[in-house]
Amino acid sequence: MPMNFETVEVTTDLLIVGGGMAACGAAVEASYWAKKQGLKVTLVDKASMDRSGAVAMGLSAINQYLGVGKGKNTVEQYVEYVKNDLMGIARDDLVYNIARHVDGTVHLFEKWGLPIWKNDAGDYVNEGRWQIMINGESYKVIVAEAAKNALGMDNIYERVFVIEPLLDGDRVAGAVGFSVRENKFYVFKAKAVMAAMGGAVGVFKPRSTGEGLGRSWYPPFSTGSSAYFTIRAGAEMTCQEVRFIPVRFKDAYGPVGAWFLLFKSRAISAIGGEYMVERRDELQNWAPYGLVKPIPANLRNYLGMLDVSEGKGPLLMMTNEAIAKLADAYKDDPKAFKKKMKELESEAWEDFLDMTISQALLWAATNTQPEEKSSEIAAAEPYFIGSHSGASGAWVSGPEDIAPPEYFWGYANMTTVKGLFAAGDASGASSHKFSSGSHAEGRIAAKAAIKFIVENSSQPNVDMAKVEELKAATYKPLELFEANKDFTTDPEVNPAYIKPKMFMFRLQKLMDEYVGGVSANFSTNKPSLEKAMELLAFMQEDAEKLAAADLHELMRCWENIHRMWIAESHVRTVMFREETRWPGYYFRADAPKMDEENWLCFVNCKWDPATGQWDVFKKPVIRLFE
Repeated sequence: MPMNFETVEVTTDLLIVGGGMAACGAAVEASYWAKKQGLKVTLVDKASMDRSGAVAMGLSAINQYLGVGKGKNTVEQYVEYVKNDLMGIARDDLVYNIARHVDGTVHLFEKWGLPIWKNDAGDYVNEGRWQIMINGESYKVIVAEAAKNALGMDNIYERVFVIEPLLDGDRVAGAVGFSVRENKFYVFKAKAVMAAMGGAVGVFKPRSTGEGLGRSWYPPFSTGSSAYFTIRAGAEMTCQEVRFIPVRFKDAYGPVGAWFLLFKSRAISAIGGEYMVERRDELQNWAPYGLVKPIPANLRNYLGMLDVSEGKGPLLMMTNEAIAKLADAYKDDPKAFKKKMKELESEAWEDFLDMTISQALLWAATNTQPEEKSSEIAAAEPYFIGSHSGASGAWVSGPEDIAPPEYFWGYANMTTVKGLFAAGDASGASSHKFSSGSHAEGRIAAKAAIKFIVENSSQPNVDMAKVEELKAATYKPLELFEANKDFTTDPEVNPAYIKPKMFMFRLQKLMDEYVGGVSANFSTNKPSLEKAMELLAFMQEDAEKLAAADLHELMRCWENIHRMWIAESHVRTVMFREETRWPGYYFRADAPKMDEENWLCFVNCKWDPATGQWDVFKKPVIRLFE
């Protein structure tokens, strides 16, 4: 492979990094305001926007819709729901800001062509209180089309992996990355940057191994780039200890929401007990959050995990019972009963075909008919995702009209680095925004970023000597491979380097065993965390020996570097928080109880680009609504 790579410089006003829901929302909003100010907006995505991000495969429901205009719910009620589900750790101001705008975003989706289920009265069909049903196989394609139309394809760079921020003192100055298709190195110079590169998968060892490797609940191409970018820029991070573990249909990670909320299914142990009923007394130990409805997601997980740890597994979703109960109202009319059963069977399969085709394939491969037999469910491996029931991400400014002074520093959704904004999985402490809320937050952040650019119009300085250093570091794995590949008969095994797949396995093994992964029953303690830090230090050294045979493997090298950094931020913050607040996500065996007096607070961390040192510290939880 030739070692000459063209440097492409792109100068813009606002740089949006990512192609998922938050980035698409930012593209639409930023374009509107930028045109009014004569500004340029550029978007760069590692993938192709049509199928980029967590909604790439589609969805069967939109999980955040309040219906405020219909008088169904209030924004304050949603803030209360999120606070309780995260066991008290949430930024009321951020959640409120997203919730008050999210319905308008959903109405845009419908305007752009997204089919949303409606009843005979013309109202949206709710799956649960906050969720509405959609025919969403093409959800992301529809949203991406609107973003592309707003920006124009000349302002979009696809298949370019942004790997490092550029700084000018305390201000972001752009980013660098490389094409995963061509021998091109990109230097993006910008007055403001928005990070929206998703969460992280593959930090922990997955349940799916061997032939199932790469199958995950959250998209495997989300590899911690948002966190890496903001950490490396010196931004303050929050809730890095809050990973998310979804309970899903086992092995293919099919969604359970429709079954619990729409089909009203029960989940039981293999011996027949309904753990949510039999273990209800355990919720008293996690009061006040364990006593609210709905029960927080991590506690629902935990009750099932207790059954499994006592040998009562596997856990089962009673799909057959749920379908039978729904059809029972038609039992006296054989024709109507048969029609209803067909309708329910169709909805059951469509739920997977809309968003998790692999689950439909697994059902077909195992001769599973949901109306006839139950299906196994299981807790997945941990993920880092600020938009779902996790909370990890950058510590960002709240909105001026709502945020307390401690949470506001000039522009909504700006990180603690001047000009660097974050949305979606990139912003922390604002859980339960899901797809629609992430899009809305992207719009909020983009509008604030344009305001920042107008008020801070000078172009930051980009140190081209630093750029050359980053370029050399970017392509070092290719050079290392070329120089040493012939030393062994099999280039996959070589004393001079490590390939990215083996590096990933090593990271996943240490995180799984020492930081509370599947094999450790989601439990950890201080000695285990200290061992993880020791092994991560070795990995930091060995990262210098990552090697790539081609551009695809080069992408894999950098993905794993990004994973390694979010892993370290996680270990440091789990170690710092000396309590167990989220059983069902992780359990500190040496601090097994929740400590409201000392730990009802945010745990934040920051890496200093100048010194290379980490700092971990508390920030107060300030309630706007009681």
